[in-house]
Formats: sequence, C-alpha cells, structure tokens
Amino acid sequence: MIELLRTNDPVLVSFAEALLRDAGLRFDVLDVHMSIVEGSLGILPRRLAVHEDDASAARTLLVDAGIDVPPVGESRG
Repeated sequence: MIELLRTNDPVLVSFAEALLRDAGLRFDVLDVHMSIVEGSLGILPRRLAVHEDDASAARTLLVDAGIDVPPVGESRG
C-alpha cells in the first residue's frame, strides 16, 4: 500500500474515497478509529493508502479532482 493523502479533513477523505471507489481502485483509509484514542479532537490525520498497482491511476484521479497529492513514491515528511 502507498499513502497518497494525509489530512485532518474528513470531508476531503470522504470525497477521495468516493472517487477511488467509483473508479474501482483498491484503497484503505488508515487511522479512522484514532479519534477514539485522541478524544475526538481531530488532531491525528487520516491517511488514504492505495494498492501499489493502482497508485499512479489513483494519484492522477485525485489530482484531476483538485486534491493536492505528492508524486507516487514521495512522502510529505
């Protein structure tokens, strides 16, 4: 799995999920349940990761939709 998106914005994550699901791409949203640990403050970001084979197509889809994601293989330290 390759992380493409890391954000505290649940609406952005939901939008990205819908785009990827509609395109039939394989993905997982990580850290969804961390809000329980943090006390629902929204401090910890959710991460969207896609299957390696779908990473390039997923990145292109998200960028075309106006979502800022780093190039595949790069990370936002």
